[in-house]
Amino acid sequence: MPPTAPSAATTPVRRRPVPAARRRPAPHGAGGRPPARGRARTALRYAAPALLGYLAVRLFGVLVLAKWAHVRHHGIWPTLATSWDSNWYLGIADHGYEHALHTEQLNNLAFFPLYPLLVKAVAGVTPGSRATVGLLLAIGLSLVAAWGVFAVGDRLHGRRVGALLTVLWGALPVAVVQWMGYTESLFTALTAWALHCVLTRRWVWAGTLAALAGLTRPTGIALAAAVSLTALTALVRARRFDRRLVLGALLAPLGWCGYVAWVAARVGRWDGYFAVQKLWDNQWDGGIGTLRDMRAILVYANRPPLFLVLVTLVLILSGALYVLSLADRQPLVLLLFTGALLLVVLGSGGVYFPRARFLVPGFPLLLPVALALARARRPVAVLGLGAAALSSAWLGAYMLLVWPGPP
Repeated sequence: MPPTAPSAATTPVRRRPVPAARRRPAPHGAGGRPPARGRARTALRYAAPALLGYLAVRLFGVLVLAKWAHVRHHGIWPTLATSWDSNWYLGIADHGYEHALHTEQLNNLAFFPLYPLLVKAVAGVTPGSRATVGLLLAIGLSLVAAWGVFAVGDRLHGRRVGALLTVLWGALPVAVVQWMGYTESLFTALTAWALHCVLTRRWVWAGTLAALAGLTRPTGIALAAAVSLTALTALVRARRFDRRLVLGALLAPLGWCGYVAWVAARVGRWDGYFAVQKLWDNQWDGGIGTLRDMRAILVYANRPPLFLVLVTLVLILSGALYVLSLADRQPLVLLLFTGALLLVVLGSGGVYFPRARFLVPGFPLLLPVALALARARRPVAVLGLGAAALSSAWLGAYMLLVWPGPP
């Protein structure tokens, strides 16, 4: 969703004033506002440097992956479009969901429905296979997500920080999943624009986007909680009834709760969704399993797998970045979202290796790094971004072509 004209935010906005000579009046339509198409075009031009930087980083990662795949005699298209979770989503798009729990086997009810529904809908009106459609959707949605990441960074700290935040998000160690048939791009797009809507006090849009995010991934509950609690906090502070705040707070959890309720009805038991997650060995244990796995990898393993070491470092650094985010006094909605996301990811006792991927939508954790790079000298910033892009490209190829399990 393209940004509209800025309004009062929940956090003071720090921007450099634009010289009067450079200000140009925009064409106005009815009501004294520029036409929607003109506003979107202007906003896209403003975000273009960030989006081009993001594209450059991701294209470099794909080139490294393609070269490595060629050396190993692998095809890059099936690796990105039809591997691991991608097959589960394509199966849902093709055949729908299971009708029963089937306790003796894994169950596709663990996967939320919005992405496979989009794949099915778009594939129904376009040429090409559903796998191709799913991959192209993920790539397109990654650009929408990058735009949203930029919009949040720009809203809080200006255009330079917004651009750096966007490039850093594209250079995450496991950023290759942003251009796979996975849900990370869709979920991050919905998350970024929902957070931006909260910052600009568009509460109904924020609640709607959070509800859609709740239909995309299990961690949608983190965004729903952040939007609802921030809206309720604003309502208490306002000391007056505001139906937009109340509506936004009520809309936010509907997607996640609705899907969990639908699974319960489909399998005929109130805890149906959680029973499905148990089949996948994914249960809440407060972080005991995470700490046990960390200790096994960092202390007891003689030669721990490189990918598991990477996941462990990402989890530790994410916790440290959250502490820095608290010290920077980020807006409440960002702190609530990243805090809840970390709580869900670290508190799960399920499989360990996808934890770094689960944190890809937590882009506000990168704000302290983007601020540090913005204050650094240009050579230092370029060196830092270059190192991030190189490591992301190499680790992405390693994860897909050497690591034997899912990303």
